Amino acid sequence: MITVNIRYKGTNGSALDFAREMIGSGTVDRIRKEIGNLCYEYYQSLEDPEVILLVDSWMDQEAIERHHASGMMEVIMKLREKYDLHMEAVRFREDEGIPETDQAFIRQ
Repeated sequence: MITVNIRYKGTNGSALDFAREMIGSGTVDRIRKEIGNLCYEYYQSLEDPEVILLVDSWMDQEAIERHHASGMMEVIMKLREKYDLHMEAVRFREDEGIPETDQAFIRQ
């Protein structure tokens, strides 16, 4: 599994407006139905309301490449331009899972 955290930063609520349009237009639902998508969720920062975080998880790199080649990317890129968003992205790969030494810190 590969997870990409994308921080969208805008001004005057533009990042939140972007996320709302992505959801309201059905684009998020269509992305979630793409083969290999495991998670596609937006979150708003409590420390900076101009920042929206996208948690975007895929089965593998091939699934990401299919997504990037799909028509969804054109829609996303146009909306990023419309809302004049700037981005930072960080990728994570799943490892063997949460070690037992960390399990004690996770409240079930």
